[in-house]
Amino acid sequence: MNKNTIAERILDFLKGFPPFDALTHEQLLTISSQVKVLYVEPDNFVFKQGEEVKDEFYVVKNGAIGVYREKKLVDQCDEGDIFGLRALIRKDQYFLDAKAIEESIVYSISSSLLQDIIISNPKANQFIIASFATNTRNPYSEDDKGTLFANLEFLKPDASGFTEAQSAVYSKNPICCSPETSIKEASLTMKEHHVGSIVITEDQKPIGIITDKDLRNKIATGIHHIDEPVTAIMSSPVLSFPPTITVAEAQIATLKHHISHLCITEDGTSQTNIIGMLSEHDIIVIHGNNPAVLIKEIKRAKSAEGLKYIREKAQNLLKNYLEQGIPMVFTSNIISAINDAVTKQVIELSIAELQQEPPTKFAWLALGSQGRKEQLLMTDQDNALVFKDKDLHEEDIETARAYFLKLANVINDHLHTIGFAYCPANMMARNPDWCLTLTEWKAQFNSWITHPTQEKILLCNIFFDYDLVYGNHKLVQKMSKSIFESIEKYQIFLNFLGLNALKNPPPLSFFRNFLVEDSGEHKDQFDIKKRAIMPLVDAARLLILSHHVKEFNSTIARYKKLQELEPQNADLYDSCINAFKVLLRYRANQGLKHNDSGRFVDVKTLSKADRLKLKGCFKPVKDIQTLVQVRFQLSQIM
Repeated sequence: MNKNTIAERILDFLKGFPPFDALTHEQLLTISSQVKVLYVEPDNFVFKQGEEVKDEFYVVKNGAIGVYREKKLVDQCDEGDIFGLRALIRKDQYFLDAKAIEESIVYSISSSLLQDIIISNPKANQFIIASFATNTRNPYSEDDKGTLFANLEFLKPDASGFTEAQSAVYSKNPICCSPETSIKEASLTMKEHHVGSIVITEDQKPIGIITDKDLRNKIATGIHHIDEPVTAIMSSPVLSFPPTITVAEAQIATLKHHISHLCITEDGTSQTNIIGMLSEHDIIVIHGNNPAVLIKEIKRAKSAEGLKYIREKAQNLLKNYLEQGIPMVFTSNIISAINDAVTKQVIELSIAELQQEPPTKFAWLALGSQGRKEQLLMTDQDNALVFKDKDLHEEDIETARAYFLKLANVINDHLHTIGFAYCPANMMARNPDWCLTLTEWKAQFNSWITHPTQEKILLCNIFFDYDLVYGNHKLVQKMSKSIFESIEKYQIFLNFLGLNALKNPPPLSFFRNFLVEDSGEHKDQFDIKKRAIMPLVDAARLLILSHHVKEFNSTIARYKKLQELEPQNADLYDSCINAFKVLLRYRANQGLKHNDSGRFVDVKTLSKADRLKLKGCFKPVKDIQTLVQVRFQLSQIM
C-alpha cells in the first residue's frame, strides 16, 4: 500500500472527529501524510510520569488507552480521543502515565502541525482547549480554572446580542413626593409628567410607591378619598434594586413579585437614595420577546385548554432561549415562573369550579424538578397539599380533607390536560397520602427521618425539594422547621441520604463501560437524569440540609450557597454548577428534539463533540460523590 493511500485512510478516520472535522481537506492531508502509526500492546506505555515530553500528541485509532495517576485510572481514551496535549503545551515533564488497556493502534501527530494548522484554526483551537478538561491534572486549581469544559464560552452560540445579559436602561429622573402629599396632588404630578408611578420618599429614600393600578383599585372604587395622604394607598415596603440590574434580573423580579415598577437605589436597598425607576414597559421596549406577556395571558385564561395553548408557547420560548445560548439560570427561572403562574391559575379556576371556598388555610407544594425550579420540559407532575388543622374538631378536619382531595383531583386533571402528565407513582396531591394536615405531615417527616427505608429515602428526595406555589406560607415554614428538628435528633439520617446519593456513579468513558440501560424500553440508552443530573442534585440537597438551610431549592442556588458556607470547596462547587448547566441544557435540547422528557440518550447517535461535552461533566460528579462519601464516612457502612 503506497504512502498516499495510507494518508487518505488516516484522513478518512480523522475527519470524523473534532478538532480535525473543522479543518480543510488540504490541511487534513498535510497532517495525515505526516502521522506516525503506533501499535501498543496491552500494559505497554505510550509515555510515563516524569519522562521528558515528546514532541507529539496522540489520537486513539483502535483500542483503549488508560491515563493513570499513581497507578489509579483517571481517564480512558477510546476511538477518536486525544491525549498527551496538556504536557505538550506546558513543554515540561509528563504528570501522568498513558498505558494500553488493550491492544491499541495510536496515531502520533507532530507538535509543529498542532501549532501551524490546528491552533491557528479558531474552531479547532477551542476544541483543543476544551479537551484539557477530561484529563487535567488538577481541574479545580486556579491555573486551570476557565479551561474546564463547562466553563467555556464556545459551548454557547455568540450571545453578544443577548439583551437579557445587558444592564437595563432605567429612567434617571424618578418622580417622587413626600408622605404628606395628598393622593390628588400625587395624581396630578403623575399626569403632568406622563408617568405611571410616583415614589414616596423620606430624605430621598423610598418608603412606598403608588401606580396607576393603585389609583384604579383604591380610588376609582371609592375605597379611599383623593384628599387622603398618599401613605393610605401606597405599596410598602418598596422592592429596590441596584443600578447594575440586568434585563434578565428585571424580568424575573417583575414575574416573581407581580410588580410593574422597580425602584433603583444607590446600592439596591431601600436604605439609600433613589436614583431611578424601571417599568415593565421599559423592559418590553428593551426586549420585545418578554415572557411577561405570557404571564398576563395565563392570568386571563379561563380554562385548562386555554392554558395548554399558552404553555405550548412557552416551549417555543425555551427553544429560542436554547438556540440563542441564553444563560441556563435565566432560562430556568423564566420557565419556572411560567410553570408557577400556570399552576396558580389552575388552582384559582379549580376553586371557582367547585363553587366553594376552601374551609381552612392550605398550601399547594410543587415537588421534584418543579420545586427546584428546573422543570424546563413538560414532565410528570409531583405535588402535595398541606392544610391547617389547628383548632379544628375531628369531624371538621375530615370535612376539610374531603374538600381538598376533591380540589386536588380537579387540579391534577387540569394540569394533565395542559401537558403535565400524571405521576406514574401517584405522587400527587389527589393521593390521600400526599394531602395531609400540618400535624400529619410533621408526623410523616419524623417517620421518614427516624425510621428510614429505601422507599422513605426516595420520598424524602422528592419531597425535600418542595416549593410553595399557592397558599399559606406559614404552614410551609412550620413544615420546614419540623424537618430540621427531626434531623437534629437523628443525624444518622443524613448518612442514609448520602448512601442514596452514591447509588449512581457516573461512567468514566463514553465508548466503553458506558452505563446504559440493559433492558426494557430504553435498552442501550444512557439515562442522563439518573447517571449525571440526579447525582449532582442529590449531593446539593444533602449538603445544604446538613447546614440546616431550607431557603435554597434549586441545585445551582444550593451550590452557590455552599460556596459561601465552605470556601475551601468553592472551586469544586463551581465545577458542579457549570456541569449542571451543561447537563440541563443538553437534556432540554434532547427533549425538544425528540418531543419527550430528554432523559434517555441514544449513545450511538452522539457526536464526538457531544461525547466530550458530557464527559467533561462527569469529573465534578465523581468528585462531589467522593466528598459526600468522605464527609459522611460512608465507606464504613457501604
